[in-house]
Amino acid sequence: MRKIVLLVCVLFLTQTFGAVMAHPNAEPNGVLVTIINSEGQNIGSAQLTQKADKVYLHIEAEKLPPGKHGIHFHNVGKCDPPDFKTAEAHFNPANKLHGFNNPKGYHNGDLPNIMVGADGKVKADIVSSDVTLMKGKPHSLVKDGGTAIVIHEQEDDYVTDPSGNSGNRIACGVIQ
Repeated sequence: MRKIVLLVCVLFLTQTFGAVMAHPNAEPNGVLVTIINSEGQNIGSAQLTQKADKVYLHIEAEKLPPGKHGIHFHNVGKCDPPDFKTAEAHFNPANKLHGFNNPKGYHNGDLPNIMVGADGKVKADIVSSDVTLMKGKPHSLVKDGGTAIVIHEQEDDYVTDPSGNSGNRIACGVIQ
């Protein structure tokens, strides 16, 4: 009996320690993403957590221009400064047009604008039921090659295809 209890304890500790080592600050069922600016400097993080059929995104960043900014999930997990074009287009496995107000639908990667304060900081919570963190699913952000979170220089107008007229990419984080 002692051997079984000892084995269970060892397995529990191994699983717990392994989970902490894989993502030291990540929530269970989650992914922690480092956000960089166009100079390659770390300016914040995003925590993505899967709960039921939704992905919860908590983002905190600084050193951004004040005002509203478009934010999107992009199709490739690459964030090469200074322009982050390696992240490619918006995450769009359903092949829709861009924008929440577009009558033909919107990209899976479309997200509500974020508001950066006068101090250059943003702290925002966004929920999406259009993506998942479950590997192997058609709308999974955790896919071969990864995906990215991109913050744009201007606000998204929620209509203009392909990117909501949101301007250049000013910050990026790789989701893997």
